[in-house]
Amino acid sequence: MRVSVLGTGTMGAGVAGSLLREGHQVTVWNRTADKAAPLGDRGATVATDPGSAVADAEVVLLTLFDTDAVVDVLESAAGEAPTDTVWVQCSTIGVAGTETVVQLAAKYGITLVEAMMLGTKAPAEQGTLTMLAAGPEAELDRIEPVLDAIGAKTVRAGDQVGAGTALKLAANAWIASITAATGQSLAVAKSLGLDPALFLEAIDGSASDSAYAHTKGKAIIDGSFPAQFALDGLRKDIGLITDAARDTGVSTVLLDALGRVYADASAAGHGADDIAAVGTAF
Repeated sequence: MRVSVLGTGTMGAGVAGSLLREGHQVTVWNRTADKAAPLGDRGATVATDPGSAVADAEVVLLTLFDTDAVVDVLESAAGEAPTDTVWVQCSTIGVAGTETVVQLAAKYGITLVEAMMLGTKAPAEQGTLTMLAAGPEAELDRIEPVLDAIGAKTVRAGDQVGAGTALKLAANAWIASITAATGQSLAVAKSLGLDPALFLEAIDGSASDSAYAHTKGKAIIDGSFPAQFALDGLRKDIGLITDAARDTGVSTVLLDALGRVYADASAAGHGADDIAAVGTAF
């Protein structure tokens, strides 16, 4: 399929690479052109602006940082794509942001679905993300070859755009919690005179085990945080999750604590590092 990827940051670049590997015709655009240029060497067409990027697209993926970026790009490119193009909102922008984009799509007569990306840099590059999709069934069927190229599985959350976002917020609350909890347990073990790796050995294979705890735990122990999922990106998501919880009457006690501990790690200079750097806050 002819697929345009608007936004080639950590996730967008990985997704574009996976699409190329699976034989799709890929056009990419990024506000900072240097981030899109390497994909040209791999066979992608590198566009100079969002409008030209979508001019011949069957599918457009919006892989951007926040609501403002999505709105800006959508307004810049909306009138330039074919009328039957399916626009896929992949950016984590929360409940209110999604409602804004849905309204904007209706204004421009755009066919919009969403496919949230559950996973980090490596799964995006490997095509093994879990896609959290929502929208009319017929449109999701149309983009299935694209979702299959970038994900190991697709969970259809509902037929209304917004259901995928809701599921992504719930999933990222879990990711934020388990990563911080791993850092806390390692810090407690170390403070009590133990090799912190013993904590990971203790949970290995038990009912409380988690592959994520081992992946992030090793990074915390090593003190090495190359970004798979930038800490400040998760901080942004925690804010979106907290807003959604508060608006629906769910207690934010744990989310508030998570917000503080990730903020502490960011203030210490780890905002661009992997989320495992939250372990430094303990």
